[in-house]
Amino acid sequence: MSQGYQNRDRAIVDYQLWQPQSGDDWRIAPWPTRDWLRGPALQSLPKGGYFACVGAAQTFGCFVKRPWPQQLSDEIDLPVLNLGIAGAGPALFREEAFLEVLRGARFVIYQVMSGRSADCSRFASGGRERLRLQDGRELGADAAWSELLHADLQGTNNKLLRGLKNRWLARFGRSDVRRLITETQVNWTREFTALIDAVNRPSALLWFSKRPPQHQPRLHSLQALFGEFPQLVDEAMVQSVAAHTDHYVECTTSRGSPQLLETPVLPGDAGTGKSREVVWTHNEYYPSPEMHEDAVRMLRQSVQALVAATNDTTQD
Repeated sequence: MSQGYQNRDRAIVDYQLWQPQSGDDWRIAPWPTRDWLRGPALQSLPKGGYFACVGAAQTFGCFVKRPWPQQLSDEIDLPVLNLGIAGAGPALFREEAFLEVLRGARFVIYQVMSGRSADCSRFASGGRERLRLQDGRELGADAAWSELLHADLQGTNNKLLRGLKNRWLARFGRSDVRRLITETQVNWTREFTALIDAVNRPSALLWFSKRPPQHQPRLHSLQALFGEFPQLVDEAMVQSVAAHTDHYVECTTSRGSPQLLETPVLPGDAGTGKSREVVWTHNEYYPSPEMHEDAVRMLRQSVQALVAATNDTTQD
């Protein structure tokens, strides 16, 4: 998907995509996943010689020339391994390739990732936003959850009756949906805390969103169910994960959003299946450059503390 971002956004920003290559300086050689990373590329990953940022598109930095990981790297003069991967959930980074490079980092900053990239008994995610259903189909999380949410409206075609039925079911019905939401949230929290514990490096958790962490899923529409990014995540989940890190940083901002793009882009170029007739003149979803600046400002004190705390440490 990172290559899809580059295809879509090539007239605006060069993401300098790269993958670690074979060589004596790499503990993982060759890079065993299909993911391309946001540059600038690192020539080696000496233990303790870099810090890592784990997250999704908000860490990768869509439409942003200097995302928050790179800005922090420049400030503290330490290379950064940007592990911002499209649609990522915490389970993805429990793959051995990621664990190996994360364990070698001086410290790690984890972005609070979306809950829609987590498993439940109906969907298998593999830590990604693309979900595999029990019937073998593979759908994006939006399509999969929307189908589930409104399955009980099948056969109701009258617009007025459908709307009334939807509102009633949203309030008093859909017990299966409520159960699957809880399963997903529990699995997300379990996977995230297991990731942090497995990496076992000094760390910070970053909340980076247009909304505060408080969220109560409502069941009359997909947007009401998910909320703004990070979808399905609420304050209790965040606090459970934050307890496993050394620092928790909350950056709630919408400054500069929507972002006017330098040139219109076709989201279909990213390979997501969107119509070629859809054109974006503004970035309304991903964090704007100003939002990335706000994240840096909010992270600065915690990052300085992590740098100081690891000044005299060595790794086995």
